[in-house]
Amino acid sequence: MSALISITGGTPLQGRVRTEGAKNSCLPIIAATLLCEEQVVLHDIPALEDVLTMCQVLNFLGVETEYTPEEKKLTVFAGSMSSVEAPYALVRKMRASFLVIGPLLARFGRARVSLPGGCAIGIRPIDLHLKGLKAMGAEVIIGHGFIETVADKLHGERIYLDFPSVGATENIMMAAVLAEGITTIENAAEEPEVVDLARFINAMGGRVVGAGTDTIRIHGVTSLHSAEHTVIPDRIEAGTFMVAAAITGGEITVENVIPAHMVPLIAKLKEAGCDVIEEEALIHIRRNGPVRAVDIKTLPYPGFPTDLQSQMMALLTLAKGTSVITESVFENRFMHVDELRRMGAQIKIEGHCAVVAGRDKIFGAPVKATDLRAGAALTLAGLAAQGCTEIGAVHHIDRGYWHFTEKIAALGAQISRCE
Repeated sequence: MSALISITGGTPLQGRVRTEGAKNSCLPIIAATLLCEEQVVLHDIPALEDVLTMCQVLNFLGVETEYTPEEKKLTVFAGSMSSVEAPYALVRKMRASFLVIGPLLARFGRARVSLPGGCAIGIRPIDLHLKGLKAMGAEVIIGHGFIETVADKLHGERIYLDFPSVGATENIMMAAVLAEGITTIENAAEEPEVVDLARFINAMGGRVVGAGTDTIRIHGVTSLHSAEHTVIPDRIEAGTFMVAAAITGGEITVENVIPAHMVPLIAKLKEAGCDVIEEEALIHIRRNGPVRAVDIKTLPYPGFPTDLQSQMMALLTLAKGTSVITESVFENRFMHVDELRRMGAQIKIEGHCAVVAGRDKIFGAPVKATDLRAGAALTLAGLAAQGCTEIGAVHHIDRGYWHFTEKIAALGAQISRCE
């Protein structure tokens, strides 16, 4: 039987909480260590399920990894690699495992990776990844549940992405690091996690220019060297705690955060009736009166992040008025709606839009996490609900939040976890 989270709602959160290193930076950066034959050291790596799965993928490839949970330090030595095949048993658990295909192809001229799995929040096609690799000279063979790529030597190319996919941008960027010539990615993803990956590659001796804009240029180099790198703070975890303060009518300080990465959320929380004060690496938030209805449309960065859509929906179930949430990134990211309805939320789905009619109260109920961010949203709803909420399938939450229940409990919530 999987774990359950039990919450008795109604307690405003108070205090300080520290965010971890960004999950969505850790995974591509760990994949990028495959590009280097020397030892690299990564800091602020939380012991998330997804992080441990990525390390297992590297271990299967023959890479030596040493993780120190207390220090959140990961040491990787990829000079000992013995395989270029990432197996189904691991890749099916986490879509980000597919990010090893770019660095494997760049360094060894061949990669064989199982078709990816992960959260069931949408199709998330890998065609843009493969389009970029093909443009750089790779032959792509798909069959028997695997994708195999082969290239004598990748070469620089100008690649336009039909959609600013984060994964495709990262995979193509990593593949281009050891390619001959200059690779230009147009309509590239601009997310902070892409910038963090570029910083890590450059620390190893790579030459990536323009990360954080829609045009990234990668000047190919012949080899990379040892480096140390500290991962940026997790803006989605920080945002989740900020919404937790808002939904409970509490007041908290979020530490280890980059406010510039939080601009869309801060704007919407202010619209919803919260006071938000930004400092260098801190954000103070408190709710000032009733929750006000707001409209939200998810977009690629610097727009409102899809990974915070479900948490904001939980908040808006208690708003004065009607809110409209438009999901434009993933086509199947409203699976938490049925669970919120079980708690008394009034939500109507119309295509890619969710119409949320706010009400005074929601009520505790047994619910189930359908994916990572849905699990976070249901936790927030439980914190504000009257009565007891039990959340099942919380292994989804473990994929992206480290010690989630413990951190919320430290802010005063009545929350516990039963294994």
